[in-house]
Amino acid sequence: METLIVHPQNKEQLDALKTFMKAFKISFEEEKTAYDPEFVAKIQESRRQVKNGETRIVNIDDLR
Repeated sequence: METLIVHPQNKEQLDALKTFMKAFKISFEEEKTAYDPEFVAKIQESRRQVKNGETRIVNIDDLR
């Protein structure tokens, strides 16, 4: 068998998918987080750095 990972764009799509799978007796698992916890931790750390002024300003000319 194969495993499918779906990404509904809104609650309506999510509800329709759940209803469909239940009607066809397809087992499924739900995860409450949409993001990998490690990724979330990196984003939170970056936000903390910005808040504390721990960032660099790069001139566009320096990127060439």
